[in-house]
Order: sequence, then structure tokens, then C-alpha cells
Amino acid sequence: MNATVTVLIIYLGILAALAVWSRRETHTLSGFYLAGKKLPFWVVAFSTNATGESGWLLLGLSGMGYLVGAQAYWIVVGEILGIGASWWLMSRRLKKLGDETDSITVPDVLAAKFVDKWHLIRAAAVLIIVVMVTTYVTAQMVATGKAFSEFLGVNYETGVIAGSVIIIAYTFVGGYKAVSYTDVVQGVLMLLGLIAVPAAAIVAAGGWGGVEASLTRQDPALLDMFSFDATPAWIGVASFVAIGLPFLGVPQLLIRYMSARDDGEIRKARIMSLAVLFVFTFGAVTAGIAGRALYPGLEDPERIFPVISNNLFHPVVAGMLLVVVLSAIMSTVDSLLLLASSSVVRDTYQRIMGSTESDERLSHYGKAVTIVIGLIAVVLGVQEPRVIFDFVLASWSGLGSAFGPAMIGILYYRRITRAGVLCGMLGGFVASVVWLSFFKDDYHGLYEAIPGFAAGMLLTYGVSRLTGKRPPGV
Repeated sequence: MNATVTVLIIYLGILAALAVWSRRETHTLSGFYLAGKKLPFWVVAFSTNATGESGWLLLGLSGMGYLVGAQAYWIVVGEILGIGASWWLMSRRLKKLGDETDSITVPDVLAAKFVDKWHLIRAAAVLIIVVMVTTYVTAQMVATGKAFSEFLGVNYETGVIAGSVIIIAYTFVGGYKAVSYTDVVQGVLMLLGLIAVPAAAIVAAGGWGGVEASLTRQDPALLDMFSFDATPAWIGVASFVAIGLPFLGVPQLLIRYMSARDDGEIRKARIMSLAVLFVFTFGAVTAGIAGRALYPGLEDPERIFPVISNNLFHPVVAGMLLVVVLSAIMSTVDSLLLLASSSVVRDTYQRIMGSTESDERLSHYGKAVTIVIGLIAVVLGVQEPRVIFDFVLASWSGLGSAFGPAMIGILYYRRITRAGVLCGMLGGFVASVVWLSFFKDDYHGLYEAIPGFAAGMLLTYGVSRLTGKRPPGV
């Protein structure tokens, strides 16, 4: 434990140094929330991947690999397709529009083309973001508690509180620039961990042949990508692949594109991002599958990554792997805190309520709101642990279904209307939540982002056609 704690302290020192170094960018809203839109490609690439994956990657996705075996590789396929579509369809157009309209937040972009005196688009966007982000951050606090409990032997509640204090502190001090550069450090650590852990587990199991032999004894279906219990295979495949669909709309990733220095940086960032994400997701699933071969019968599958780390590595390396898990969690929570804070300060207080206070004062308000939202998530997170995988997916699908169709409409459909954007956002969000709450179990677990995204697209384009002016001669 002493070695683990030492590694953790060194890591926290690096985060603190980055936060202090970044402070000079936090005195304006653009600086605090987007690092002045001056980030290089490698920061944007790693920050996008680290933010998009979270504790869901190392604990949730590895746990899913442990639970269902080779079927979880469909999630890898979906994530690669999703992030690829997001980079190639959204990033460059969004960066250009964000610069042209001096936008800082996703609601800024959604509202920029319309005269919306009642601020309905902003209000709807803020409501969805705050609700979903609070749920999302709570899931990450649960992951923090599990990580500290497994690696350091502290109780779950203490782990939640300790991790949250660390994350809130450096986000408060350094803002988006600190968050982005710590994402690089965290992303590199995640990359190394997701190569080392599955490799060690496969070697310990006697090679891939040993893994296959063990899984065959337990359940041959664990080696079959098309073996879905009591589910038509196509629904299982579609649901796992569709996990990548919200990449087109989750605001915490879209603002990464807006923070890039220029279009050239985005072109370079997308190649790096795809390569890194493949290693992330493939490594996490493989760690879970190999872990199942080594340690069958775990009561909580989402503890498999820490179990492998503690049992197969020297304490110093195990300490570094604790840092890897915390990195995955922190790299998402810090971005989500800034996202929710920007919705309250920029979109609600400055835009909807019409505040004329200085940027510096507003940035101070943003820091205070960051703390408040973090504390709310801590209070929720110290309750009974929930399943990280499912909890994150619900938030992920809600955000993606709300903003993906509307943002595609803004960037690609010339006849888009305010009513179309508003109906698409609300309809996609509500459809996702309603499907999850009332219909998912009756339809073989079909992932809620599929009906949510479909509803959002139909409403965005359908309502826009009904409420838009026809071009002359049509």
C-alpha cells in the first residue's frame, strides 16, 4: 500500500502543477471554459478520447467483457464508428461555426442562427445538460469509490469523497486548459495501462489458448460474438454498436472541436484520436475477457481491472494502475463539471438572464458553480453503489439523443428552424428516457439511443420542414 500511495501522491503533484500553470487562462469565460480556443491537435485528440471514455472504460467496459465475453467487442466496433463519424462529420464544421459566432458552449452554437427572444433553445439545452451531467458525474463518483476501495482498502464512501476533492480542486484552479492538459497525461497513462493489463492477464492464463480453454469450460458462448442470451442476435449487435451513436452529440466532446487552434489541428487530431480509441476499447474488453479466464465468479465484474492489477503486478506498478483508473474517471468528471458550470453561468446567467458583469467576475461564478455541482454528485455517489456501465449509458444516450440530431441539422440542413431544433432536442431526450424507463425490457434490451436518436432526427427535420419558409419557386 505504501508504494501505491507514493505513486498516487506523485501523480497528484503533477495534476496540481498543471492546474497552477493553467491559472492565467481562467480569468475570462472563453479561457476558463475553452482555453481561449488555442489547443494543439495532440491535446485535442487525447482530451477527446479521455473525456469520452471515463471510469466506464476501465471498470464498466472491462466488466462487460468479463460478463458477456466476445460479444463486448461489438462495443469496440460501435465506438470506432461513432467517434470516426463525429470527427469527419461534425468537427470541422462545428469549429468554423463556433468561431464565426463567437460561441463558447454548445447551446451558443444551437441558438446562434435564430432570433430566440424567449431563449427556449438555451433553456431546454441547459435543463438537459444539468440533469444528465449530474447523473453522469455521479456514476464517475461511484467508479472512484470502487477504485479506491479495491486498490487502497479504504471504504467505499471515503473513496468517493477523496477522489471528488482531488477532481474538483484542480478543475476549480485551472479550468479548461488544466483539464485538457491533464487529459493528455491521463490519456497516455490509460493507453499504457490498457496495453499492459490485458497482456499480463493473457500471459498469466497461459496465452490466448489458455484463455479460450478456461472460457470454454465456463461457458462456450463467452467466445461467440453472436451469442446473446434470450435476444435476437441483431438486436444485441445493434444495441452494442449504437453505443457509439451519441459521439455525434454529447456536448463534452463537441466543445473539444471548438477548442482547437484551427482547422489544420482538427485534421491531424482525428487520426490520432481513432488510433488511441481503438487501443482503449479493445484493451478494456480483452482485459475483462482474460480476467474472466483467470478469476471466474467475481461478485462484481466491474472490479476485474483492479483485481488483475493487484494480483499480477508489483505494488509500485499496481499503484500506477490505480492512477490509470483514476485518470479515466478524472478526465471525464472535470470536463462534465465545466460543461454543467458553463450551462449555468454562460447560458443561463449571462445569456438568458442578461448579466452584464465582467468576464472575470463571471469566470469566478463559474468556479463556484463547479464546486456546487461536484458536491451534489458526491452526495448522490456515496449512496449504494450502482452499476457503472448502465448508469453511464443512460446519461450518454440522453445527451447524444438530445444534441446529436439538432447539431447535425444546424451544420447540414439549410432550412433548419428554431422549432425544429427545440423539438428535436426535447423529443430525442424524452424518447431516450421513456424508452429506457418503460419499453427497453419488453424489446430485448434495445439500446435507448436508437429510438432516441431516431425520434430526434424525425422531429428536427420534420418540424423544420413544416415551420420553415419554402425557397422561391418551390
